[in-house]
Amino acid sequence: MSAAAEIPEGLPEALPEGERLLWQGRPATLPLAIEAFHLRKVAAYFGLLLAWRFGSRLHDGLPAGEALAYAAWILPLAAGALALIAILAFATARTTIYTVTSRRVVLRIGVALQMTVNLPLSIVESAAVKRRADGSGDIALRLEPGVRAAYLVLWPHVRRWRFTRPEPSLRSVPDVAGVADLLSEALAATAVPEIQPERAQPAPAPKSRRPAALQPRVA
Repeated sequence: MSAAAEIPEGLPEALPEGERLLWQGRPATLPLAIEAFHLRKVAAYFGLLLAWRFGSRLHDGLPAGEALAYAAWILPLAAGALALIAILAFATARTTIYTVTSRRVVLRIGVALQMTVNLPLSIVESAAVKRRADGSGDIALRLEPGVRAAYLVLWPHVRRWRFTRPEPSLRSVPDVAGVADLLSEALAATAVPEIQPERAQPAPAPKSRRPAALQPRVA
């Protein structure tokens, strides 16, 4: 078997001796479209716009049929916008591979330009899990102070609204509870606090650790 064949998909190279592959997966397309690309919010916006135009024409005295015809021009725009979001979410999910090993988390991301982001567990200060009703969810990794991560480079694989200190995230992971359990065990083995609910305050990092730079690498 060739060396290339031994490299797991989503990793830049074969795992070194002693490092174990714990889990690999992709984001679920529909939850990703809803949570990362705001599919429902966009649909609600067009729904409100349609209702407003319809109501305003009724108020002006037009018959219901004419008012509806006037408002219906927005439907092709709405369909196009929602289709674009669905395609973007599908492409993002298909080109993303999340990997959890006994020593690191690896994000292979990028639709047009593929990148591999290696996150050693030793630079993870804490982790937060957000579970949704369908069982999918996000796992956000809070990195030690001094570790550099670019929000725009990581998006949408990053926790929302964390601009000054971005938190790389596994977004819309199916069966997020199972993945969180595996990651918790790996973090515990490196003396990192267990995964907490997303709004919980992260535990402080051990003072003995030294910050390291996060270097995304083009695959």
